[in-house]
Amino acid sequence: MNGWEWGYEGYDPAGERLREALLTLGNGCFATRGALPECRADDVHYPGTYAAGCYNRLTSTVAGRSVENEDLVNLPDWLPLRVRFTEPAPSPWLSPDRHEPLAHRVRLDLRSGILERISRFEVEGRRFTVRQLRLVHMARPHLALLRTGLTAENWSGAIEVESAIDGRVANAGVERYRQLAGRHLTDVRTGEREPDLIRLSCRTSDSGTGIAVAARTTADARADGVRSRLAHRGARVAHVWRLPLEAGRTVTVDKVVAVHTTLDRAISGPVTAAVDEALHAPDPESLIEEHRNAWARLWDATRLEVPGEAGRVLRLHLFHVLQTLSPHTADLDAGVPARGLHGEAYRGHVFWDELFVLPYLNLHFPEVSRALLTYRHRRLERACRNAREAGYSGASYPWQSGSDGREETQEIHLNPRSGRWLPDHSRLQHHVGSAVAYNVVRYGEATGDTAFLHGPGAEMLVRIAQFWSGRAVYDTGPGRYRVTGVVGPDEYHDAYPDGGRPGIDDNAYTNVTAAWVLGRALAALRSLPVPLRRDLLERSGVTSGETDRWEEVAHGLYVPFHSGVISQFEGYGDLAELDWEAYRDRYGDIRRLDRILEAEGDSVNRYQASKQADVLMLGFLFPPAELAALFRQLGHRLDDELWQRTVDYYLRRTSHGSTLSSLVHAWVLARARRADAWAFAREALAGDVADLQGGTTGEGIHLGAMAGTLDLVQRCLTGLEPRDGVLRLDPVPVPTDPAAYGFALRYQGHWGIRLRFEGERLSVTVPRSDRAPVRVELPGGVLVVSPGETRTADWSGG
Repeated sequence: MNGWEWGYEGYDPAGERLREALLTLGNGCFATRGALPECRADDVHYPGTYAAGCYNRLTSTVAGRSVENEDLVNLPDWLPLRVRFTEPAPSPWLSPDRHEPLAHRVRLDLRSGILERISRFEVEGRRFTVRQLRLVHMARPHLALLRTGLTAENWSGAIEVESAIDGRVANAGVERYRQLAGRHLTDVRTGEREPDLIRLSCRTSDSGTGIAVAARTTADARADGVRSRLAHRGARVAHVWRLPLEAGRTVTVDKVVAVHTTLDRAISGPVTAAVDEALHAPDPESLIEEHRNAWARLWDATRLEVPGEAGRVLRLHLFHVLQTLSPHTADLDAGVPARGLHGEAYRGHVFWDELFVLPYLNLHFPEVSRALLTYRHRRLERACRNAREAGYSGASYPWQSGSDGREETQEIHLNPRSGRWLPDHSRLQHHVGSAVAYNVVRYGEATGDTAFLHGPGAEMLVRIAQFWSGRAVYDTGPGRYRVTGVVGPDEYHDAYPDGGRPGIDDNAYTNVTAAWVLGRALAALRSLPVPLRRDLLERSGVTSGETDRWEEVAHGLYVPFHSGVISQFEGYGDLAELDWEAYRDRYGDIRRLDRILEAEGDSVNRYQASKQADVLMLGFLFPPAELAALFRQLGHRLDDELWQRTVDYYLRRTSHGSTLSSLVHAWVLARARRADAWAFAREALAGDVADLQGGTTGEGIHLGAMAGTLDLVQRCLTGLEPRDGVLRLDPVPVPTDPAAYGFALRYQGHWGIRLRFEGERLSVTVPRSDRAPVRVELPGGVLVVSPGETRTADWSGG
């Protein structure tokens, strides 16, 4: 495969779920997994289509209790298209599970966003080839196309082709959720519009979202030999075509599909919109050309030049980021689904993963970043209600968010290793609010969007600061403000051993980021025009006395230490040490150490063992100088020696049970221990493509990790900080692979600024425009690059 392809040779049922996830096609509005069109959902295949922001709530009975869950809904399946021989009698429908292919190949062309499939079969001496092209249209966000070429190689005769829409779907793509209710669609209705269009409509059972799918199927066979009939089977509707084939001649069947929901704008109703769009869509050749052009524009805006296999994987990651969060997303009320629109893991919920996604989008599609932050702002009032119900002021954003901003984190979860349902305390990860605030600030620095910063952005910062101010309680013992009963990014530790309550105290990451938020909220208030500041303070109920407290808490939050390192939380150093080698010898893969220990009747809460980066996340979020300043603000000296001791300490005690962990460790180690950094970077790149988490990628890709690898090139290797109208760069010397790399970005109204790093040389190209010159600050000086210019410099200062 070349650097713009991703594909697989041969049919491998065991790997089908992984392939389906990695071959998903989408456009930011909806996405469809890369399942074979002739196969229904079973233990091998899982066709799924998901629309951004389309959720539904169901109640299940689990372990003797009633449990409510909201899921991203699996929409009616538009893919079904299957073939069978009709002579001498109708044969079983052709499929690779029933008829072993002579050859099978799937290839995703990343440049064009088109998935191609070729399969050759031989059935009772008849050789037959199926060639398919599939796209989810990037220019027309409600359209998809399936083009199928059918070739009889050594025989002539008739075949039947069935083109269907299947409403008999459920959310059943994650094995550990299958004990829970999963049938979200109701009121299914089908119909046809002769001679070639079928439609299916339904709605979600609780949220009442209307959904419609229309499919127009046409064939290029000679008119006198083509016949079709309508076939109903409950919630499934199909047209069945009889097509004549001649040996060596290919017949092409085109299926143009439109998907609409009541969440869409500017429609009278989803059924009318879907039928109208399918009927009046351009011809397939024009659709393909428009789609290719739309992808060409996206690749131009996100130009990425990294050589070798790393570059190919990075393009795949970027492809899936763009399919989940495309420019179309800017018009939607949707957040960042942690597993993309690629599957049902995490129920399609929005976590803190935008922390790893928005820094990349800010410098390419700032309007998408703004929309994703607006998703949070629209749910600010619900976050304030969450805080009030917990007895706090301000805004408490949920750890898992869906349709309306309430806490969607399940109260119990299944350990598939032990089969036991256990209490789930991950909703205590209140640091998600700090992640929202962080994204607001970094978006403002990258874009200079004062309209957002002075409006929704400032309001979110103030409300989140209110929460942290109220959450912190002064303790006369250490003479510090403390935050108790939380869960940090590590996630393993949700209580003290034999403790009587959930949560741990004074998580360093939570407290340091809370201090940062309080300081940024005060700075935001100072920057507001007086009328806007007065209005915001009145609406928020913030007094001058309260802002004085913010200042006090921002300088007085408690940060625990032990053994000369920053403690992950108060008491972490008192926990038992784990015999890591013994567990690796016994289990091999111990990424999910929490499940292993629970199945043994033990608890990870007893050990100095972390799932993923926690304290070290601070080195991911903040450049060294800013992090040191934060610790000075809190009364501590953070020098290189203390930080390196802390890094080494937690490296030895982390199981990397999250795809984000290797990414963060690569980032943190990039400047000090480059060999280790590249090892973690390679693992971050392989996380999904090699399914390192053991079967999880088939349930949906890890969007934060994918976007984070792109940002590893964009900001970590370059030291890029867009602040105060200046692009600051402090590049990291890299080994021979990649010794040269580059990318384009959008900054301060300039579209397509190109940066290229080769050894210690940097070149900056600014496209022609009427904008002001771009200032690039390097360790060795400042480059001022005017529109239409390319300038080079030795970034090391030589």
